[in-house]
Amino acid sequence: MKLERLMAITIILLNRKRVQAQELADRMEVSLRTIYRDLESLNLAGIPIVSYTGTEGGYEIMDSFRLDRQLLSFDELMALFTALRGLQSTQAMDDSSMDRLLEKVGALISRTEQGRLVEREQMMVDFTPWRTSEAERKKIDTLNKAVQEKKLIRFAYTDGQGQETERCVEPMGLVLKGYKWYLHGYCLEREDYRIFRLSRIRDLLELEESFQRRDIELAALNEKWIQPPSQTQRQVGVVLHFSNTVKVAVADRFDEDEIERLLDGSFLVRTTLLDQERLIGFLLTFRSELRILEPAHLAAAVRKAALDIAGLYLESGELAEQ
Repeated sequence: MKLERLMAITIILLNRKRVQAQELADRMEVSLRTIYRDLESLNLAGIPIVSYTGTEGGYEIMDSFRLDRQLLSFDELMALFTALRGLQSTQAMDDSSMDRLLEKVGALISRTEQGRLVEREQMMVDFTPWRTSEAERKKIDTLNKAVQEKKLIRFAYTDGQGQETERCVEPMGLVLKGYKWYLHGYCLEREDYRIFRLSRIRDLLELEESFQRRDIELAALNEKWIQPPSQTQRQVGVVLHFSNTVKVAVADRFDEDEIERLLDGSFLVRTTLLDQERLIGFLLTFRSELRILEPAHLAAAVRKAALDIAGLYLESGELAEQ
């Protein structure tokens, strides 16, 4: 415990110009006498700590002393600092662990560069979703614990087609992609590796039974998952005409080189999409602001889906009354 406290005090002093003993005592939750003994121990260990008296007094490490930052350049440290703050926003690690890690990385930046750190901080990576869920945070905590302890998990899962199944899985790790969390694991029912979206997992339970981790890296599983669509996944070239009313949605969903702005302010989009059931639902979100020019079979499928929806209200008489 004392060693951890000495390391924590050193990191704080490396990150701060001057710190009062009372602040250190409060942060370490020990007495002032203990802090004085700790500072003396650090001095004896070769860390040059200087004390200053007065209203702005306190303790600091001599400017000539700093940790070896292992040949990392300032720009590399900046990139690392930005990435860690982005990871902090995911809530994948508990706040205290991430704070300690950021303090340690900050300690690798010399005092003369601390000002540059603020000036150069031009980018922030924030993966925090617009809607945060306490239930999802609990799932992440449970899954992280199961991965570390190599414990089997059991849960109810609903796939993309709405099929509900019970799964027993060897958890391999978590991946954040497109603001959504996914679990990589070996499914004992399917006898193969599978990926599960956390929002579709219910009744998650960590079991007492342990497992031997299989000889495959999480990065390899993820690489397999993000491969381009296979030949079995049919793709379709489409030509879509959008009104000017949905220009923001068009810009959000399609690449700039796929969009052509017409003289009347409307948009023509030429792109390739996966020809699957969910494509129809996606196109219906644009309502009457979209006209499908090509292909004809897709236009017919969307037309049929729209008529089926209208039929629900015609049968109840809601549209007839209007």
